[in-house]
Amino acid sequence: MLYAQSGRLIFHYDAEDLSIEPWGPNALRVRATKQSQIPTDDWALQMKLVETEPTITVSEKEASISNGKIKAVVTSGGKIMTYNSKGDLLLEEYARNRRDRRDPKCSAIEVEAREFKPITVGDYHLTLRFESLDKDEKIYGMGQYQQPYLNLKGLDLELAHRNSQASVPFAVSSRGYGFLWNNPGVGRAVFGKNVMSFETYSTKWLDYWVVAGDTPKEIVEAYAAVTGTVPMMPEYGLGFWQCKLRYQTQEELLEVAREYKRRQLPIDLIVIDFFHWPLQGEWKFDPTYWPDPDAMIHELKEMNIELMVSIWPTVDKRSENYKEMLENGYLIRTDRGIRTAMDFQGDTVHYDATNPGARAYLWEKAKANYYSKGIRVFWLDEAEPEYTAYDFDNYRYYLGSNLTIGNIYPLEYARTFYEGMTYAGQTNIVNLLRCAWAGSQRFGALVWSGDIASSWESFRCQITAGLNMGLAGIPWWTTDIGGFHGGDPRDESFRELFVRWFQWGAFCPVMRLHGDREPRQPQHGTTGGATCRSGAPNEVWSYGEKVYEICVKYMKIREQLRDYTRSLMKEAHERGTPVMRPCFYDFPNDKHCWQVEDQYMYGAKYLCAPVLYPDQRKRSLYLPAGNKWSTFDGKTIYEGGKIVEIDCPIETMPVLVRREP
Repeated sequence: MLYAQSGRLIFHYDAEDLSIEPWGPNALRVRATKQSQIPTDDWALQMKLVETEPTITVSEKEASISNGKIKAVVTSGGKIMTYNSKGDLLLEEYARNRRDRRDPKCSAIEVEAREFKPITVGDYHLTLRFESLDKDEKIYGMGQYQQPYLNLKGLDLELAHRNSQASVPFAVSSRGYGFLWNNPGVGRAVFGKNVMSFETYSTKWLDYWVVAGDTPKEIVEAYAAVTGTVPMMPEYGLGFWQCKLRYQTQEELLEVAREYKRRQLPIDLIVIDFFHWPLQGEWKFDPTYWPDPDAMIHELKEMNIELMVSIWPTVDKRSENYKEMLENGYLIRTDRGIRTAMDFQGDTVHYDATNPGARAYLWEKAKANYYSKGIRVFWLDEAEPEYTAYDFDNYRYYLGSNLTIGNIYPLEYARTFYEGMTYAGQTNIVNLLRCAWAGSQRFGALVWSGDIASSWESFRCQITAGLNMGLAGIPWWTTDIGGFHGGDPRDESFRELFVRWFQWGAFCPVMRLHGDREPRQPQHGTTGGATCRSGAPNEVWSYGEKVYEICVKYMKIREQLRDYTRSLMKEAHERGTPVMRPCFYDFPNDKHCWQVEDQYMYGAKYLCAPVLYPDQRKRSLYLPAGNKWSTFDGKTIYEGGKIVEIDCPIETMPVLVRREP
């Protein structure tokens, strides 16, 4: 049965109800269920809509709904095909059944396009299938995955959050559409040459959003209009951030900050990482090693350095808050067995983020011990499972992925949705996270690429991760310069990797130095967090004089770019524009720009070509057509539309500057 109702196109067959409606200009939202009613949760689609009037036609054989540049046609058998305003077929559901014998793809295989497979808890294992209409289609976005391919066509992606993996299921296609899988459950996305599919392993309904656009820019900005944009990046987010695993004492951290100032190096922020607390679940500074946080913060502010602190959601059974939190039901539970979620530096249990009382309790502790001291920057860190971030006004703290202990949490808590991050229009909270979902950008989510290896292979994966995150609507993104795991500052081979990573970091949305360096440092005490040993020094002067000079050069370049970076952050805030993006974003009509994956644009002006292999001293790059390009120092000018070979001595990463035609 096909009919129009209240500006929607409705299809009903057997137990399934399906609804298609306009959702912003040139876009449609599709929802379906085999339960009693169409779902009402909007998930990532939270922004106020621009009113549009669809055109709906219904006949015996099919029905259609048009909204600007997009049109969906539903056959009498329930198959959906989506077109743009030129009549080009963008998406066609993959169905192999005999419900409509006139369909050229009528088949006895009996594969449904929208498969609702019942599971024992009352939900469905949901699979949505599309035809692969073009083997040469290119697909981008979908968040952050540790793999080296910018083009996702042919890939099989897990829809789940892990340390260094963030699923943000919005895809941008070279065929001129954007697709949001608006279902926050754990699942899978496959971009095969024969079929494209999206799965959620436990859900009650299907929900997706699709938009038609003439350029990637139009598509990404349309997505931002319905899911939200980032706040304006505070000034301290534009420069250099210093971090390591970990500063063990107040004096150690202050001495590092003072040394940066003594050397007259530009620095905006410094980080106090985990285990600055007495025990997990005591959200405060350990007075043994951090005796006067107020004085420390005051001195840092006198040096114009912002302070970031790490917060964990684990509660040690020995901590001062454990008994009270247990009595009040603020801790997660298990179906059976011992209630211990982790044994890292103590037997711990995660606090229950689904409990409003637990959220309020934790925030009151953090507010009293951190926020009241003037800290406005938080690193909401965690071991697995991944968490997301706070709604500071309403005491919400959402899970970034499904908590697996006893399978006690419903999948709807897998979303990242939190509000109220601005205080009186004055302070934008910045949350450094290794987890995000669709829409996280609008609440100050600065995603970093997690605990990655200090290797050239890992370095290459971060390029694709950052670019695809930007296309998935997360423009605030960063990485551990040098990688996280290992790396010895005394090792010449690691120094080369570090230099190339540092040069690239100057042209990332946020430039942040972090890592757990070798050799491990001696334990500095016997109580509290002191049992978590620190890595080796990780400041720019820790790598020898030659590396230091290169680091200083690029720190100064980053500072010179401050006004420009601020303008990029303004674009991201106003329109959702990625700060770093593939070349085809700015040059969609240049076919070669869709082929290159190892270079990118930092805004519309700078063409960046990271050096991604050891001992590499020359590299080729493609200069987009229609412009002239100069070297960063302005000494050499090239014509666009060709591949050039550029020298890249260890002191320099190739960056070309776009000039007007």
